[in-house]
Amino acid sequence: MSPTEAPKLFKPIDLGKVHLRHRVVLAPLTRFRVHPETRTPVLPLVKTYYSQRASIPGTLIITEATTVSREAGDDEFFPGMWSDEHVKAWKEIVDVIHEKGSFVFAQLWAPGRMAKPQALAKYGYRYVAPSPIPLAHRPLEDPAPQEMTREDINNYVQMFANAAKRAVYEAGFDGVEIHCANGYLFDQFLRDVSNQRTDEYGGSIERRCKFPLEVVNALVEAVGEDRMAVRLSPWNTNGDMGMEAPVPQFARFITQLASSYPKLAYLHMIEPTHDPNDHFAFRVPLEGESNDPFRKIWAPRPFISCGCYSRSRAIRTAEEKGDLIAFGQTFISNPDLPFRLKHDIPLQHGDAETFYSHESKGYIDYPFSDEFLALKPGSTNSDVLIPCPGGTHSVPPSFRRKAYL
Repeated sequence: MSPTEAPKLFKPIDLGKVHLRHRVVLAPLTRFRVHPETRTPVLPLVKTYYSQRASIPGTLIITEATTVSREAGDDEFFPGMWSDEHVKAWKEIVDVIHEKGSFVFAQLWAPGRMAKPQALAKYGYRYVAPSPIPLAHRPLEDPAPQEMTREDINNYVQMFANAAKRAVYEAGFDGVEIHCANGYLFDQFLRDVSNQRTDEYGGSIERRCKFPLEVVNALVEAVGEDRMAVRLSPWNTNGDMGMEAPVPQFARFITQLASSYPKLAYLHMIEPTHDPNDHFAFRVPLEGESNDPFRKIWAPRPFISCGCYSRSRAIRTAEEKGDLIAFGQTFISNPDLPFRLKHDIPLQHGDAETFYSHESKGYIDYPFSDEFLALKPGSTNSDVLIPCPGGTHSVPPSFRRKAYL
């Protein structure tokens, strides 16, 4: 890179049908702003949150984990994608992101043994997982999950396909990302510590890949290969995860993705630098912990990296490896993050106590930088943070920008 050339982090890239203007991505972030009975995002609160972070045109937004059905994991803190009511709410959010000139993928999710058995039982659903292995931290009175049957597996494949079609064809999402990370259902199938099956879905590296690949195939058929993406976390230990040797398992899975679905929009991986127990901590990887073997398999396709990135490390990683960089808590507290990073404007720190609350505080009240506001003469933060009834906020339709990066 020459002294006058823009860093690769701020250069355009294509992800499937999407043309991004830069490589700073909003990571999927569970925030609990959901109606507990309907599992719909709280409007206009959630619409404002995503709209703010889409304010730099050409930004990729990945939504919070979104449940594909009540049966797959009925948790009052996660939105859904199975009803007309869900689609209606999400369409409002998608539309405002598109109005800002940005793009959005829905992250589709099922928790497996990380689900709440009592919540499932309330609606008459079974608590299932790859194998009947309970979580170590759960109360002793909680039941162990039931091993998923072939019928269960087929049902889940269909539930994910249906949710993907609703997301893309009804709500207008640009694509969907399958959440295969962080100890949830597909991660459980991939790992020997949680998958001890002896049938076609367990017992070997190859067979542990089978169910996640069936879901990928179903979604490719449902919405198209270039509207599909996958998220993985080989080094995660959350949810009693962790493998003695994760590289062969995940290398095989990614090899199969690359050979069978070479036109996937992107592969999204969490770095070993991410500490699942501390939002702000940079974890020093142990010897041998690196996503580089997976990058080599996936190259030259788009690769999104996530894991406690500073500005300098993000610029360096994008430059040296070509990655897009997903930011979590840094994007929470800096709604104009791509602009701040490009112009080296100081970053605001987030308030972790508000990450998982149900209020507008700590959700949509982080200010834009003065430099960003100066792009629209006479604009102030009061133009983007306007109190509305019920303690929520909205963005005026007139708040538009043309020059950002």
